[in-house]
Amino acid sequence: MKSLKMYCFSLANSNLDKIKKINYIPVGLGKANFDKEWLRENTRDNISEKNSWYGENTFYYWLWKNELEKNFDSDWIGFCHYRRFWLKDSKEKDYEDFKKSIVQEAPNEWNNHEVVLRDEVYVNSTKLSKILKYGKKQLIKNPFVFLSKKKMTVKVHYDMYHGYGEMDKAIELLDNENREDFRTWVNSAASFNANNVFICKSAALYNDYCKSLFQWLEKCESVFGFDPNRPYSRIRVYAFLAERYLSYWFKKNSNYILWPMKFHDITNDTKNF
Repeated sequence: MKSLKMYCFSLANSNLDKIKKINYIPVGLGKANFDKEWLRENTRDNISEKNSWYGENTFYYWLWKNELEKNFDSDWIGFCHYRRFWLKDSKEKDYEDFKKSIVQEAPNEWNNHEVVLRDEVYVNSTKLSKILKYGKKQLIKNPFVFLSKKKMTVKVHYDMYHGYGEMDKAIELLDNENREDFRTWVNSAASFNANNVFICKSAALYNDYCKSLFQWLEKCESVFGFDPNRPYSRIRVYAFLAERYLSYWFKKNSNYILWPMKFHDITNDTKNF
């Protein structure tokens, strides 16, 4: 087993003791009041004012700009949410004991890899009811697109949930190195690695990812802005774009392994603490 430093994101101060009890580093995001024991992304060089639109990426930016080398003193650094946790075993099935089921050290299966991505979320399993609710524009343009699972791609899924045509606008702002590759990927991939989380052991890789991501998102701001009246499915536009870009970029540039995560909201959990 190799050492692992895990950052756990939360929007509520009340989760502090629970995150500390599982030996993770508590990271407070958003505008809530947090105790001093939280690590915050609103100090030094930061973009914390964009958190409502960027989500957890405001912390990735803070770590990149302020403490990159310092935080790679462990073999691995990872990120999770207060309600989404990495399992310690790729074949873990017993969810009864929460604290025993989540990763504390890097398992041997990670040894020959640089990055851990969460297991795939397949967009071609979208239910018909959701297609009818969110995919009206696609149905009007091409009513046959949903008849074949092969046609439900990351791009079609994004258009349906987060703004029709917005992915195309964003892709045009990517650098020459990634524009066409990312376009090809979103138009052909049927799955992505959701929730904007990953685990990494390379400071150089983390630096290159952040440099590419934030240069792109900053350009996207000139198109999408920061309109607080956008619906939730669209207000976090930069987080949703980053979620797809993370999947593409690490698969293109790293030796990665897929790993399962577990949904477990610790906010109201009294049984496991």
